[in-house]
Amino acid sequence: MAEKINKLLMFIFSYFPETHGISFRIQISVKELLDTDVLLKLLFHLPVNYPSTLPDISVNSDQLTRAQCMDVKEKLLEQAKKHLSEPMVHDLILWVQQHLKDVIKPSATVCNEKTTLSKETEDGIWMLLLHLDHMRAKAKYVKTVEKWASNLRLTGRLMFMGKIILILLQGDRSSIKEYLILQKTSKVDVDSSGKKCKEKMMRVLCETEVQSQHKRYNLTFEVKEYSAPEELQKEFETAGLTTIFSEFVPPLLK
Repeated sequence: MAEKINKLLMFIFSYFPETHGISFRIQISVKELLDTDVLLKLLFHLPVNYPSTLPDISVNSDQLTRAQCMDVKEKLLEQAKKHLSEPMVHDLILWVQQHLKDVIKPSATVCNEKTTLSKETEDGIWMLLLHLDHMRAKAKYVKTVEKWASNLRLTGRLMFMGKIILILLQGDRSSIKEYLILQKTSKVDVDSSGKKCKEKMMRVLCETEVQSQHKRYNLTFEVKEYSAPEELQKEFETAGLTTIFSEFVPPLLK
């Protein structure tokens, strides 16, 4: 099995070379301390010179806290260093299946979604504001963004105003970073010839921790259209983001 996975990855690199490498998600079920099944969502980003360079790894689970997910990620990266210059993805998956009980602290039991959200709040919620130059395959692009936001439990807005396209996201910082990896490395749009392509004209306007004056978009990610700059400004003001609007949005209106 390991040999098949490694050969498949090397085939992808040989026949589909990409400037930024490739990304893929794997979901595995692992036995935790109390013999409860934990669903781990692992996102691997393999750079073009993998395996000579370590992969980027993101770990998420609805049943573990953010701190636990970070512990798992750190241990996986430690293991990856031991396999540098050789295919390692399958070995890392096997390792986490066998050692999850040892990675998370004995006092940290599996928690429900409410506890997880509480822990995330303690660790801090982050906000990300992106600007997209265009969407050629708009329906597909919008559906993909909605799917990513849902899978990563991110809330916020996808905003259209004339030719301006903004994505405002709120959530756990690790999920924000995972979203950025997906946005940069996935073929989410099409080029002028209709061929699938990656988003190469995205700009990160702002990435910051959510402050007390900022409104939380609780459990919602919405796609909204605005007919005038005043409507867009009101959206930001309602969310307590007047300063961010004033700093980043007016230059886009010129």
